[in-house]
Amino acid sequence: MSENRSSFASASLPRHLVRGVVGFGALIASVALLPVLGLVSLVLAPVGLLALRGCPTCWAIGLVETISMGRLRRSCVDGRCELTDGRATKA
Repeated sequence: MSENRSSFASASLPRHLVRGVVGFGALIASVALLPVLGLVSLVLAPVGLLALRGCPTCWAIGLVETISMGRLRRSCVDGRCELTDGRATKA
């Protein structure tokens, strides 16, 4: 495997942001609509968690990783790891 891609990062920033809007929107709506719809509004909570892949914190970590994707590269040789600028090493 030549590409070290994190499981939190998305393929593109717009896709990640859409997942965030859908996820957080559904979670907020599920709680905000409780007085209006009652417990039926809680059906939106699993939709929100599914869009966020189960974890709002993991979504935020993925946002940072998606933004920085391609900017930093980690390389490990003989037990010594270092970060390098990924843009400068691309050919």
